[in-house]
Amino acid sequence: MACSDNDPSTVVRRIKLGTQGLEVSAQGLGCMGMSAFYGPMKLESDMIKVIHHAVSNGITFLDTSDVYGPFTNEILIGNASKDIEVLGSTKVEIATMFGVRFVDGRREVRGDPKYIRQACEASLKRLGVSCIDLYYQHRVDTTVPIEVTISELKKLVEEGKIKYIGLSEASASTIKRAHKIHPITAVQLEWCLWSRDAEEEIIPTCRELGIGIVAYSPLGRGFFGKGPEMVDDLEPEDFRRLMPRFQPDNLKENAIIFERMKEMATRKGCTPSQLALAWVHHQGTDICPIPGTTKIENLNQNIRALSVKLTPEEMSELEAYASNDAVKGDRYAAGISTWKEANTPPLSEWKSEE
Repeated sequence: MACSDNDPSTVVRRIKLGTQGLEVSAQGLGCMGMSAFYGPMKLESDMIKVIHHAVSNGITFLDTSDVYGPFTNEILIGNASKDIEVLGSTKVEIATMFGVRFVDGRREVRGDPKYIRQACEASLKRLGVSCIDLYYQHRVDTTVPIEVTISELKKLVEEGKIKYIGLSEASASTIKRAHKIHPITAVQLEWCLWSRDAEEEIIPTCRELGIGIVAYSPLGRGFFGKGPEMVDDLEPEDFRRLMPRFQPDNLKENAIIFERMKEMATRKGCTPSQLALAWVHHQGTDICPIPGTTKIENLNQNIRALSVKLTPEEMSELEAYASNDAVKGDRYAAGISTWKEANTPPLSEWKSEE
């Protein structure tokens, strides 16, 4: 498979994300890095070109959040979406999130009804839409019963302000409780070759309930693109510099994973990043990875990953490279909540502030 041209030359199929009716491109575009966390905010006109190129080539599922910027990423998506019809597509599917904000430099998670409604109204304005296609709770508020949070989201569905409800980094028990209040369409989680902790309980729960899976950071936050050299190119304020897997001792060990992937990629005639993306795509038709990029050439490579075919033996080989013993360092630094800390109190303990 050729990897050098600028034309992705791959037809991006459509998939049903979950069983609630949401249809998206089989691969999405994670837009966070265009505005936040991965160094300075990029020039809006350049990022709009990347987004338009994605849509022109069938990548219509755009992922953002109100905390990216904060707020600037949603504004970017809104501005980029204004000209979508000119590109030959009548629609993009926009997913955004609420629930994480910074107050006086301190990270705060909110899932109470009053905040949800305020956040939704603000996102609608920034995105320039009357209805959000997929609205996630970005992180679970462990002080608010999930039934309370989902009940308010259900009201927003009934009011036509959002179409589908999602959760991000939620525990299996939280997902089950939420789904009883209103069907959950998608769960977003980190899933890639070196982040597989969700496979034991979260993924089976989603499949049992007919919930789609959106895999963020499918390229190991860029590691599977350039290997350990990527760290040298990170901006000083890039938060990946603080992540355990990119610390010197761990990075030295993780570099072995990348070298083995490079060898396999050479045999396959593709790139290591395409191998990593292909591995996620081969997990099933209920999964949509959302690799992020700020460069059109990288976007084209990501699209071509849809054409990479892996045998069961090759899948096992890749998984052996990135086994639990081989991967060094946790997904996040201490203090960042994940599905492992995402249970909420029972509804009986809730005392409304209204």
